[in-house]
Amino acid sequence: MQIVEIETYRLQVPLRTPFKTALRTVTSVDDLVVRIVLDNGLVGFGEAAPTLVITGDSLHSMHAVIHQVFKPLLVGRSILDFNDLLRIVQQAVVANRSAKAALEIALYDVRARSLGLPLYQLLGGGVAELQTDITISVNPVAQMVDDAQAAVARGYQQLKIKLGTDAHLDVARVKAIAAAVPAGVKLRLDANQAWTTKQSIGLMQQLEAAGIVAELLEQPVAAADLAGLSAVTAAIATPVLADESAFDLIQVLSIVQERRADMINIKLMKTAGISQALQIAQLASVYRVPCMMGSMLESSISVAAAAHVAAACGISVLDLDGPELCQFDPVVAAAIDKTSVTQFSGPNITLNQTPGLGIEAVQGLQRWPWQA
Repeated sequence: MQIVEIETYRLQVPLRTPFKTALRTVTSVDDLVVRIVLDNGLVGFGEAAPTLVITGDSLHSMHAVIHQVFKPLLVGRSILDFNDLLRIVQQAVVANRSAKAALEIALYDVRARSLGLPLYQLLGGGVAELQTDITISVNPVAQMVDDAQAAVARGYQQLKIKLGTDAHLDVARVKAIAAAVPAGVKLRLDANQAWTTKQSIGLMQQLEAAGIVAELLEQPVAAADLAGLSAVTAAIATPVLADESAFDLIQVLSIVQERRADMINIKLMKTAGISQALQIAQLASVYRVPCMMGSMLESSISVAAAAHVAAACGISVLDLDGPELCQFDPVVAAAIDKTSVTQFSGPNITLNQTPGLGIEAVQGLQRWPWQA
């Protein structure tokens, strides 16, 4: 079961509405897809999001490092040497986390296929039915209220509220949404590093004084401001979730040992794939720090992989709404048997029971060279 080919493609899927945060505005998923082929015909798929403002990866940099560095090292190797393959991916070059994530997802996918197991069962098993939140992009207050109410009408019980473009307006946004949705709906606030320590504490204490205690506050301060992250965590009742401050095992170890945050957001694009995501989940469990499984703006290929990892790790706090933000699911669109792949339906995620990720084809893949 040798690797005989590694291919890369561009995948573009328009979003239903623009995705807006304090860092960027995006109108489509524009990702790199990796396809690994074995000599027995088995195929594994992976995906990576080019998120320059967070990971530093671009489509062209990911394509280049996969073909110039990883492909020569991996082609000809047996999938049975799985741990060695993972070591090659993680050690052959520094950084390039999203490219590594795409390769690891494809490797785990084809390994699970070779054993006839769904990915989550290969990783240890777990529940196959999960629920995600939905992102409410940062917009004028009235539009955010409308978007929140529409999401609740579709069945979402957890809303991830993007904030950070105007600190004082952010309080009005949260108060308006909290007043407009049923009491049982949980609010997750995400400032995307846009607040200072002082702003974070002041704004959250205003909300808490008004009786609004969110389920969590995600990355209120700059990623490198660990002292500020600690101060916010100590000063407010709302649990603080570390995201951009928690890329890898070393960073997470520092956060959980020093109790700089109450929760850790695991994303495959940050952890450089599945192997370190599993290690981070285990480390957090040792320190009794809960995790969220999140994602960048990705399609159902890598989001399905993240859902499988979450199931195997027992992570129930999910921010895996990328497929529902897209106008169509390129995996489902290409599937002959639509039930053979992971299903994303509103807040509900149902993991596939077919080997690996169950993906046989992806609609709309573009070969290199891509047009800008």
